[in-house]
Amino acid sequence: MTISRRRFLAHAGAGLTMAGLVSGPQPFGLMSALAQSPSGDEPQDYRALVCIYFNGGNDGNNTIVPLHSDQSVSGYDHYFQARGPRGLALSQKSLLPIAVPRIGGSAYGLHPAFGTVANGINPGLHPLWGTGTMAVVSGVGPLMMPITRAQFQADPSVRPRNLFSHTDQTQQHHHSRADAVMLSGWGGRIADKMTIGSNPNRLVPTVSSVVGPRLFAVGENEQPLSIGPAPTPLSSIFSLTGYNGTPIANARLAALEAQLLVENGQDMVEASNSIQSEALRISRTLNSANEVSVVFPATDLGNQLKQIARMIKARSSLRVNRQVFYCSLDGFDTHNGQLLGQQGLLTHFSQASRAFYDEMAAQGIADKVTQFTLTDFNRTFDPAGTGANVGSDHGWANHQFVIGGAVTASDFYGINSSNGTPFPTLVNNGPDDADFGTGARGRWIPTASVEQYAGTLARWFGLSQADMPFVFPNIGNFPVTDLGFMTNA
Repeated sequence: MTISRRRFLAHAGAGLTMAGLVSGPQPFGLMSALAQSPSGDEPQDYRALVCIYFNGGNDGNNTIVPLHSDQSVSGYDHYFQARGPRGLALSQKSLLPIAVPRIGGSAYGLHPAFGTVANGINPGLHPLWGTGTMAVVSGVGPLMMPITRAQFQADPSVRPRNLFSHTDQTQQHHHSRADAVMLSGWGGRIADKMTIGSNPNRLVPTVSSVVGPRLFAVGENEQPLSIGPAPTPLSSIFSLTGYNGTPIANARLAALEAQLLVENGQDMVEASNSIQSEALRISRTLNSANEVSVVFPATDLGNQLKQIARMIKARSSLRVNRQVFYCSLDGFDTHNGQLLGQQGLLTHFSQASRAFYDEMAAQGIADKVTQFTLTDFNRTFDPAGTGANVGSDHGWANHQFVIGGAVTASDFYGINSSNGTPFPTLVNNGPDDADFGTGARGRWIPTASVEQYAGTLARWFGLSQADMPFVFPNIGNFPVTDLGFMTNA
C-alpha cells in the first residue's frame, strides 16, 4: 500500500497512552488518530469485539462438566472417577445445568461460579444460556493445521512452537500463529484492515487495551490506545493536564489552538499539529454523560469492563463504527489450590461479564457487542497433588465463551473430536490426548484452531474474506473457516 510521507510521520508519532496524548503541547503526541475522508462504503452500524483474556490457563475441565450419568467416557461418572479421588472433582449437584442441542440434547453443567453469588450482585452468566446469548466453542487451541493424535505422536514438526509454555501459548493466542513469532496481534491487524473503511473519522484508535500494551492489540500499522480502568472517569483520562478552566488556562489553551492552525508548511510540523488537534477535540467531547447505568462489581475485571462500557457509550462522540477492546483477568495458573482459586476467578468473570452484557442491553446494542474469552491453554485432566491443595498442570485445547446478542444460539460449537462432538473424550491416553503411554495426563488436542475461532469473530465484525489471510496467515490450512457461532447479519 502506498503511504504518503505525511501519513507516515503521523503514524511514526503514534503511541500507547492517552495520558501522553493529552498531556499538553508536545511534538508528535501519542496517537495515530488523523481523520480520514469517508470512502462512501463504510458500515453504518456499530460493532465491537471485547477480548477477555484468562492469564495463566483456565481449567476448562472444571469449567464445563458433563452432567449425564451414563458410563460413557465423556460422562460425569468418568469425570468423577478421574478427578474425585484426589479432590479435584466438582459435585454433580453444584453444577449449573445447560442443554446442548448439537450433542443430542445431552446435559452439561457450568461451574457453580456462573450463578448468583451470595451477595446477589447480579444473576451471573448462567441465565444467558437460556436466552440464547451465550455459546461455548470447544476444542480451541494453537494449531498449524488439523492434526490427528497419530500425526502428533509421529511428527514433531506439526506441533506448535514450545507447546505447553505460558509465554509461547499466550503469544500464539494473541497473534494466531502456532508456527512462528509475530510482532503484531490479530486484534491489531483487524484494525489495520478496517480502520480507514470502517472508522474514517475516528478520534481514537480502532483498538484499545485497558491493561496496558498487549500483543493482541498491536497492528502492523495501527497502534492501540491504552486507557486505565474505572473508577477513573473518562473525563479524567481524556483531560488536558494543566488546563483547569481558569481564565489564564483558557487563554493559554486558545493560544495553543491558534498556534496549531498557523504552524504549517512542513510535513513534520503538520503531522504533529494534526495529532495535537485531535487530542484537543477528544478532550472536549467526553464528560460525565458517558457514565453507565448498570452497577458493575468493584473488582479488577469489573472496573476494566466498566471502562470499556463507557468508551462504547461515547462511540458517537468518538466517531467510531468499529472498536476492538482487550482486558484480562490474572491468576489462572492453578498448579495448586485450584478449587478455591478458580471459584473466585470465575465468579469475578461471571459477575463482571454479566454486568457488561446488561449495560450493552441498556444501551440498545446487545447484538452489536460481543465478548469472547481466550486463555493460555487448558489444564491436565489428571490432577496435580491431592486434597485441599490439589491443582492441575498445563494442558492444550480448551473451551471458550462467546457472549452477546449476535450469538447464533446457546450451544457447543467447533470441530468434532474423536467421539463425533466438539467435546473431548475424557480419557488419559485416549483418542484425544496429546500425551501417550503410562504418563499420559489428559492434554486434549485442539480440533479448532485459534484462526478458526478468531476468524469467525472477525467475519461477524466485518473483516472481508480478501483480508482474512493478512490477519490470519495460516487460515488457508483449515478447510472450515466459519465455526457458525455468530450470526451473519
